[in-house]
Amino acid sequence: MSTSNPDNETADQINAEENEGAPVADAQDPLAAAQAEAAKWKDLAARNQAELDNYRKRVARDREDDGKRVRAGLLEQLLPVLDNFEFGMIEVRKGDPKSPIVVGMEMIERQLREFMATSGVEAIDAVGSKFDPNLHEAVGQEESADIPEGHVLRQLRKGYKLRDRLLRAAMVFVSKGKAQ
Repeated sequence: MSTSNPDNETADQINAEENEGAPVADAQDPLAAAQAEAAKWKDLAARNQAELDNYRKRVARDREDDGKRVRAGLLEQLLPVLDNFEFGMIEVRKGDPKSPIVVGMEMIERQLREFMATSGVEAIDAVGSKFDPNLHEAVGQEESADIPEGHVLRQLRKGYKLRDRLLRAAMVFVSKGKAQ
């Protein structure tokens, strides 16, 4: 409100200053004022609803991402166990293939592979493929007459992917090509 001489100001000017920033409605038409007020609240409600919908989507996406991270962490911890199991299977198969131990271990191996497959984990097939530093960890190079230069010669440890994400790189030897 202005502090100048009140005699020079009209009541309309004073009201205009007090209501500055408020929607101007014709004092003659209460219906228009009510419709403007309703439109304002309707717009606010629509904005709040959209904000709430966006929040719900963001929370659902964050939950899904958290679940993926937890699952990936668990599967990464399971990989050394799977490696050791495979080493054990190599030794067990050296004995009698019909023994109950071998049959039982093969059933467990099948269950582990099915579990990994349904979880979205796939082994990286490295031998013979072109060396890819995104998928392979080179630990050395060797000459080879059969495998071209820059291709994986042999694999020391399997690598695994969880859908598009690398869980563990395959540890490999890379071919130098033919001996000179």
